[in-house]
Amino acid sequence: MAAAEALSVRVPVEHPESVGPIGRVGGWAADHVRLVSLSWAVVAIALAVFAPRVETALSGAGWQANGSQSVQARSLIQRNFGGLASSAPLVVLHSPTLTVAAPAFRATVAKAEATLRADSRISTVVPPRPGVSISRDGHTALLVGGARGDPTAMVAAADTLKGKLRGLSNSQISVSVTGASGMWSDFNAANRSAMMKSELYSWPVTLAILVLAFGSLVAAGLPLLLTMLGLLASAGLLALLTHGFEISIWAMNFALMFALALGIDYALFVVHRFRGAHFGSHLSVRDAVAVTMDTAGKAVLFSGLTVFVSLSAVMLVPSPAFRSMALGIMLSVAFVLAATLTLLPAVLAKLGTRVDGLALRWVHSGEHRSPRFARWGELLWRHPHLFGPAATLLLVLLALPVFGLRTGMPSIKVVPTGDGSRIGYSQVQRAFGLGAPGALQIVAPRAEVARVTAVARRDPGIARVSRPQLGASGLALIQATPNADPSSPSVGTTIDSLRSALPAGALLGGAVAENHDLERALGARTPLVIAVVLALGFVLLLVALQAPVIAALGVLTNLLAVGAAFGVGRLVFQDGHGAGLLGFEPQGFMDAWAPVFFFAMIFAISMDYTVFLLSSAKEHWDRSHDPREAAVGGVAHSGRVIFAAAAVMVAVFFTFALSGPLPPKEMGVILGLAVLLDAALVRLILIPTLLRVFGRTAWALPRWLRRVLPDVRFGHA
Repeated sequence: MAAAEALSVRVPVEHPESVGPIGRVGGWAADHVRLVSLSWAVVAIALAVFAPRVETALSGAGWQANGSQSVQARSLIQRNFGGLASSAPLVVLHSPTLTVAAPAFRATVAKAEATLRADSRISTVVPPRPGVSISRDGHTALLVGGARGDPTAMVAAADTLKGKLRGLSNSQISVSVTGASGMWSDFNAANRSAMMKSELYSWPVTLAILVLAFGSLVAAGLPLLLTMLGLLASAGLLALLTHGFEISIWAMNFALMFALALGIDYALFVVHRFRGAHFGSHLSVRDAVAVTMDTAGKAVLFSGLTVFVSLSAVMLVPSPAFRSMALGIMLSVAFVLAATLTLLPAVLAKLGTRVDGLALRWVHSGEHRSPRFARWGELLWRHPHLFGPAATLLLVLLALPVFGLRTGMPSIKVVPTGDGSRIGYSQVQRAFGLGAPGALQIVAPRAEVARVTAVARRDPGIARVSRPQLGASGLALIQATPNADPSSPSVGTTIDSLRSALPAGALLGGAVAENHDLERALGARTPLVIAVVLALGFVLLLVALQAPVIAALGVLTNLLAVGAAFGVGRLVFQDGHGAGLLGFEPQGFMDAWAPVFFFAMIFAISMDYTVFLLSSAKEHWDRSHDPREAAVGGVAHSGRVIFAAAAVMVAVFFTFALSGPLPPKEMGVILGLAVLLDAALVRLILIPTLLRVFGRTAWALPRWLRRVLPDVRFGHA
């Protein structure tokens, strides 16, 4: 009965020969299936050769603000003080029973020194010294290995050294690698393991949802084809790019997530439309492909462009890690988008009616206009003043906690409790004081040593000041240990007050200062990034929809979903509600990159649903110029796709929340909530009710603007 109802709905179909450029590309791909398939096979195989190297080639560092004072200080210390900069590995030897004077302890120290010296990436080894790197009770000693390479090389060195040094531990003495390099090494390893676990969980869940959405195993496999192709190609290209650029390991993580999410979104929209055109409208396979790409393909193109626009704004943050993460996502989306516009139509042309192969009993091959979502659209049209305000109120209430949001750079709590860097960190704190793991490094001309020392000792946030260490180029290095934990906001205040009081020639650095400078850079650039994303997103929607009111509503409602997701994120990750359920230790703040990076990601994903819904609504408006037909028809024709795509994305993102260290949990929960709220409350309730409230005004286009904009139309298949 439902299938008959779906098949009985007939809509005018534009003549296949009148399709636009995207439709003609789809038609060409349908006519040249072998050429398109072979071309993609060559690209995939060529890049697949390099893909296995990606995990070892990508960087574990890059979390810095280029051009900042801390980066300048690190460069000077690296060159003039034997590599004893922030990236120098710190080896912690601790025994609850033995002291440094014990022969067994001394023997372990000697073996640890030998292990460091044997590594070519270690330039020098600083042995434990009484009063400096040996605790007062003698149970803890520190070794410092000078960094010969950049921070990325030293994270790789920590990857190798931590296993060898841990092997020196015994029942009486523990040996751990900590410091910035050790922490990032452990975090990256935990993150990599979590990503693999998330993939293991997400693929079967994704396949199950796709089978339910399509009712056919063959159709359900097409999104996964695009996803795997995008992953393989972007992984290989990222590995190649590491020969010329520093690219964060996170670039691959986010590329994986976006290739999976958007590959499924795009394929869902295109395959759903193809089935409607071929089965529901009885077009030939070739004509159905051409018309599908002229409608759904055009919407996918605009959706992809919004992703590029949103993530390109992240490039405004002067940090190698952020820029390379945005680059990784854009590469994966570029491959997925290109495959959607060329390979997918070729595959659909080859499959034809077999796209419904291995169908389940409830498959509705001709269901283009969903009767269920049509009834939902009619209900929203009849009661906009009931559903619209309710959805808005709920989103606003969820967004209110955003006003108490605090951010900070990740603390040692992002590392699993049993990892060496966290164990060593705790041992250093117990032996040398709360601020000891985050000592500040001040490099200054030798003539300014007395003044620098006096300034540091007067600062109330400093617990201890070391003796000056003389280096090359007439410089001196002074270590100032804060009296608070490195993740405490008071340390940032201490850094700012010291910098304002130090002589002009002095530079303050260290791992904590680098985090502080990156946090400041993120805070300064976040409003600009958000403004650029919103402005360019509005322009793209305006071009696509030819309606300034609905384009503005699309952007503003996106903000509501983003705000609500961050509001819940603040309650969970800053205040700790649900921390036990998710298995993490709250830091008392949200990671500083979340507002800028997650905002760009959420906006990019949300615009998928905006484009899918409103492009479908515009098809009906262009055909009928009836506001009711535009609102109800938009929901009826895109609601099922939005619902299925959102279900897949939420499942994928929430798998990231179930495993691994804290930052992936933040990402999974916030992005998953954003997609859930955006699809359920914004696209399937709020936007349709706004179309009802604004009526014809929503689609109005001033004459002066009509002359400026290119003529973009979505033919209705």
